[in-house]
Amino acid sequence: MKNDLAAAMRPVADPRILDEVYKGDQFDRLVGVLRREGPWKMIIAQHFASAEEVVATMSGGLPEGTELSFDSFLTPNFRGYLAKGGTCLYPELDDCFFNSAFLEQVRQYWGAQYARPEQLLFNLQGPSGSHDPAHLDATSFRGITHQNTPIWLMNTMAKSGLFKRWLHKKAQIISWFYKGAIGGGFTYWPEGPQAAPKRLAAPMWNRGVVVQNEMMFHRGEANGPEHLRFPKGLAFESVMRADPGVADGWQILTGDRVIQSLPAEEMRFLFHWGAEIFADLDELRMVLDHSDDLSHDQVFDMFIADMRARGLTFEVPTDPLHDVGFIRLLNATYDLGRPAQYPAEAPGPQMMAA
Repeated sequence: MKNDLAAAMRPVADPRILDEVYKGDQFDRLVGVLRREGPWKMIIAQHFASAEEVVATMSGGLPEGTELSFDSFLTPNFRGYLAKGGTCLYPELDDCFFNSAFLEQVRQYWGAQYARPEQLLFNLQGPSGSHDPAHLDATSFRGITHQNTPIWLMNTMAKSGLFKRWLHKKAQIISWFYKGAIGGGFTYWPEGPQAAPKRLAAPMWNRGVVVQNEMMFHRGEANGPEHLRFPKGLAFESVMRADPGVADGWQILTGDRVIQSLPAEEMRFLFHWGAEIFADLDELRMVLDHSDDLSHDQVFDMFIADMRARGLTFEVPTDPLHDVGFIRLLNATYDLGRPAQYPAEAPGPQMMAA
């Protein structure tokens, strides 16, 4: 059963590699906003309420009996949003978000008639390790979205294969700006996590992919000198900001204390533009009028029915969205296992169970 689900976990098409994703002045303005509007919080601090929720987004669980905590997943990776809900948050970036070339790329990728830009976010990091064996980006469904549902649940829905009828069609254009010589590539599994991976290797300055990352396991590789990848004092509440004393430098702070200063040549920028796709006018109307939306009650009823059909015995929680024991049960039931293969140049993390 899990092998069948894993084999089905693949994007609508192989990622398409792009060069010169942004114009030079666009990149300058993007980074200008990052420097001006910081500091920026760690990714893990923005999206998860427990370590179990982090595991639910990944492929492959932890060894049985492992004590989970957020410390198990701390890496100096930071995030912010430049556009949300179809709205550009910084007017000087309107042309980056409402990007006609991007819209044409994703319509072609899906063979669809319509697309609308949804969000533009960034990941910001210096040297960093990676605890990630591979993960899915937050999948969403009609009625079940970022606005009302945690990431872990949407990704578990995707891995289960139970909710394909309601899956939102999505596409992303993800681009990287990284000149470093150590790591920093992108590994992805377009044929499913049990098949051979592909890799976009660094250095990659203004290179990108057109992709459906909600249905394709992928991972950002560790990057930068190893002795700089985990600064002493890194904590859940750490933030990154522009170094006020260096024109192109950056700093990581925990509280009021600078725990690491980073030169421009060690920085890795990721920009993640995403759009919603509609095959035709009928699908667009169905999404807009909410005539076929899921509810949380439906989702958990379907999960419970499926797990009981598998012969599992468990107590139904009163608050399944936040019950840690129930989240662990869903993780165990629908985990697809870690990828079977990694590139020799970018091996998987040792902390995760095979």
